[in-house]
Parts: sequence; C-alpha cells; structure tokens
Amino acid sequence: MSVQTSWSFYGRRVELSQLQAILARKRWFFLQISGRRRIGKTALIQESLSAGQRTRTLYMQIPDSDPVGVVAACNGYLETFGRPERVSDLGELARLVARLAEADHIVAIDEFQYFHRKPLSDFCSLLQAEVDRLAARASEISGGLIVLGSLHAEMTALLEDRDAPLFNRATDRLDLDHLDTSSILEILRVHADDSPQRLLFLWNLFEGVPKFYRDAFEQGVLAAGRHELLHRLFFASSSPLRGEADNWFLRELRGRYDMVLQQLAKSPGCTNAEIESAIAQVSRAGEIKQIGGYLKILTERYRMIERKLPVFAPAKARSGRYYIRDNFLRAWLSALQRPVSATAFRPLEELIAQADQRLASVEGFALEALAGQLYEERSRLGLGDFPLSERIRGYWDRGDVEIDLVAVSESERRIRFGTCRRNPEKLFASLDGLRTSAAAFVQTHGRFRDWRHEFVAIAPEISESLRVRLSESNIILHDLHDLTAGL
Repeated sequence: MSVQTSWSFYGRRVELSQLQAILARKRWFFLQISGRRRIGKTALIQESLSAGQRTRTLYMQIPDSDPVGVVAACNGYLETFGRPERVSDLGELARLVARLAEADHIVAIDEFQYFHRKPLSDFCSLLQAEVDRLAARASEISGGLIVLGSLHAEMTALLEDRDAPLFNRATDRLDLDHLDTSSILEILRVHADDSPQRLLFLWNLFEGVPKFYRDAFEQGVLAAGRHELLHRLFFASSSPLRGEADNWFLRELRGRYDMVLQQLAKSPGCTNAEIESAIAQVSRAGEIKQIGGYLKILTERYRMIERKLPVFAPAKARSGRYYIRDNFLRAWLSALQRPVSATAFRPLEELIAQADQRLASVEGFALEALAGQLYEERSRLGLGDFPLSERIRGYWDRGDVEIDLVAVSESERRIRFGTCRRNPEKLFASLDGLRTSAAAFVQTHGRFRDWRHEFVAIAPEISESLRVRLSESNIILHDLHDLTAGL
C-alpha cells in the first residue's frame, strides 16, 4: 500500500456542503458551530472558505481572561491578519465585527463560550444591537459572523436561552461530532493501513477526533507499532499529546472534579452512591455533599461523562450509572496518565509496556462501542444484512443478563444479540452465556417473544480456522473486516 506524505481534509462532507450553502447565499448570516475541542471546527471553516474562494476573513480566538486580555488578544489577531483597525473595549469589538460583515468579510470568533463569563457578558448585549441592525438589512450584506464553542452548556446559554441577549439571533447552526468510521478508515487507508488491530487501537485512543490522527501523522507514527506510537505521542518530552488531557480537559475544570473522573475511569458504570462512597474514603465530608453537583456539571456543561439508565427504564428514572463518554479522556485517565507522569523515575520501555497493557484491557469496552456504531453506520448506508431500526442502550439491571449488543429490526421483526471479545478465542466461552442472557431478556420483554432471534459473535479479527470451529454453533460471525466492508 502506498502511503501519502501530505495531509488532506477528511470526512465532514455533509457539514462542508451545509456550510458552503450558507456562504453561497451571499446574504448576512450568523452561524453557530459547536463541538468538543480538537473536533475540527476551525478546519471545517478553513476548508469551506478555501473551496469558496472567500479571502476576506478574520479569525479570533477568545482567551479565558478579563476584558483587557480579550481586547489585547483581538488586536493581536487584527495585526496578524494585516488589518489596520484596533479596538480599545468590547463595544468597539462588537462594532468592528459589524463593519467587517458589511464590507463582505467573514468574521470567526473561536472559544465564544467565554463570553458567558461574568466579566465579559456585556459583549453579548453590545453584539446584539449590531446583529439586529445587520439582520434588518440581511439581503444587502454578503458577510457574516461565525461563532465557535466547545462548551455545550455555555454556548446554549449564550445563544438559545430565552433570557440571553443573542437568543434567536443565529441564522444557522452546526453541531460537529466525531468523524464517522468511514472517514477514519479513509485516513488509515491513505496514511497507514486499515487492519482491524490498528483501527481498534486508534479508535480506542482517538475515536473520531481528526486532530489526534493528524498529530500521529505529523509525528510519522500513524503507521507505526503500538509502542512507537505511544512513545512519540505521549512519552517523549516533545510529545504533542503529553499534556493534552490536562490542558484541554482537566484545566478547564480547575482541578475540582478530578476525583470523580478518576473514579469513573477506574470503575466504569458507578452509581451516584458508589462514587460518594469511594470519594468519602479520600476526602473531607463537605466534598461528598457536592458530588451530585459535580456529576451534573460534568454531564451537562462539559459533556465529559454520561448517565446511562437501565434498559427500557423511563427517561426520568432515578437509577443510573455514570461513564466517561470521551475515548481519549478515558484512555488517558485509565491507562496513560500515571505511566506518563512517572517518566522521570522509571525505565521508559517499562512504562510504555504498562500503558499499552492497560489500553488493551480498555479496548474490550471500546470494541463493544465500535461494533454498535458500525451497525448504525452500515444500516444508514444500506449495507449489510440487518436494517437497523433501534439499538437498545443502557445497562442491564439483572445480574443474570450480560449482552454486549442488542440490535432491533422492526420492519423484519428480527432482534440480534451480540457478544464482543477482543480475544477471539474467548468467543467460545461466551456463547452459552449469550443465549442464556438473551432468553432472560426476551422473557422480561415479551414484545420480542415471537420475533426471529439471532446471535452474533464479534471480535477484531476471526481466522478461517476459528470460523470453521464455530460453524456448528448456529451463530453469525463478524469481525472488523466484515463490519467495515463497503465503508
């Protein structure tokens, strides 16, 4: 396989088309783009503006600072972009945005969520007056404003809260999620290889965050072995991802929620009570009372964790378990953080091997998530033999039920139960438990009693000899070759 030596823009075809359609209107627009850090918000804008030949642009990134710091940063960007203007306060900044839009410019303001901070909140009221004036003359103005943000709750509060000055002012909205598996496979096919082992290893680390794949490419290790990639990206003194989690996740929290995240990394699926009990052993009593608030903020504001309910539980059920939702953060906290921090005291190869071993154990959970995502993507594209109508999510609140994948095809009245094992040799041992769990599931949820019941065993790669040995088990075999075929 030939490996290309230059990086391109991958994926985001739908979002790119939507953004280009907005620019093609040639009228005033106010676009909100939201998504986690490093997800590719700025790259999407750059690609769209380049494709549309829009050269009149100004990009500014707002620091987490006071008004003086924001003004200084904005003046720095004006100088960088060769603009003669300078601003002395937030009011002048709002007016400058409007003047540039009237002059056919695209102004992009990154980290817009920081205007939710109290010292900067006046800017939104000042900007509202300018936005309303521009909207009244929308057909006469071909410039626009793009605001980008990585904190979901604060972006929502600024632009979608009814009491917010900018409520209902945005003309368009894009929410960027992780790259789909097709895009990741495209990256791997161009710059490395799309073997099941490499796909699972990298997806467990990076999921669909394009910046991380590009970091690996720029370090020359996207096609390298596991130890070399970990060394170059995390353990060397100049590693680009060595401080990523601390700088872009944990620093944002200012250290207050670290105990909660550490507990969830160590024991995925904790209940509120279990988290309180664990933290009570290492903290003051006053901190325990705040755990509910910490969980709420980590879930709703930062979207770092998610609360899952028991299967088929009502949406308002009080029971629930918490999980870290971001692959990179989970991999960092559960496998990488401690070995990386010990590089000054322990042999490097020993630490890398330790981190790799821990990552391998986490990959079992990642395989379940990846298999479920691939079922969704394949069904959406009309690939495969299972037209998915629903994936049953949540956790099993019965101790005798353990099923890694439950896929429902309403149109064909088929339900498929799956077991996922990182080590394919362990599939044998899981089949009896899968059938027993499926029977318990159907007994509890009689809706599926008369449906066709199917069983699937999933592993990263299943050899032909193992397929032969499993052929008499009346079970469907899927490895990542099968699940990525056609993507």
